[in-house]
Amino acid sequence: MKILAHSLVILAFANLAYSAVMAETLEVSGSTTVQERIFKSAASNLKSATGTDIKFLPVGSGKGLMALAEGKVPVSATSETLKDTVESAKKAAKDIDKTFTEPSNLVFHEISRDAIVVIVNKENSVTSLTKAQLKDLNTGKVKNWKEVGGADLPVKVISSHAGSATRAVFQKHIMDGVEYAAGFAEIRTTKEEINAVSNEKGGIGAVSEAFFAANAGKAKTVKAPQIVRPLALITVGQPTPAVQKVIDYFKSPEGKKNIQ
Repeated sequence: MKILAHSLVILAFANLAYSAVMAETLEVSGSTTVQERIFKSAASNLKSATGTDIKFLPVGSGKGLMALAEGKVPVSATSETLKDTVESAKKAAKDIDKTFTEPSNLVFHEISRDAIVVIVNKENSVTSLTKAQLKDLNTGKVKNWKEVGGADLPVKVISSHAGSATRAVFQKHIMDGVEYAAGFAEIRTTKEEINAVSNEKGGIGAVSEAFFAANAGKAKTVKAPQIVRPLALITVGQPTPAVQKVIDYFKSPEGKKNIQ
């Protein structure tokens, strides 16, 4: 009996070691919104269904596409259209004195959709803003909240980093491509942006609606023009088998349940 029990223990450890060897790690680079809304909540179930561990590099949609084009990862994640992601990659490359060359055979795999909401500090009395007001606030034309019906309080513009899809989409659709106000706060992640607005009474930002709903902090949304954008994965040519398994999972009924 002791020999049998010992053999079973050895077999159990062997199975665990075999599973560890067989588990595949897939590197994905790109949008923090895709990371939070799609990959973070699904990590355990995704591994069970596909045998794949995800190593997510949250660098923003533009830098993610740069990494894909340079062959550093087999797939990138984006929270904007393919055309806009390419523009974000060009901008991110320019910021570090590089040139982005778009691969001719990029393939866009939409997984879900997301809305961008405008956020301000909870103590801000403003409840709604028009597109014109948002543009003026974010470009620095309006410098005090009293100019848009709020308190006598300096405006503090807070946005995500260069190459971020959220920033690019908001800048394109609300600000008509105009640059942000001089001295605006450039934040690395969505969570940090919400925290910054929470800590700054005059703060204003724009973030993923679903992520904000779960991580509101001391910020609130204001009524503003609706912005909806895709959440997707991008490959050069057809996906590798490992990437295809992940795409198929998120498009399945079970996978969709894990998308926040």
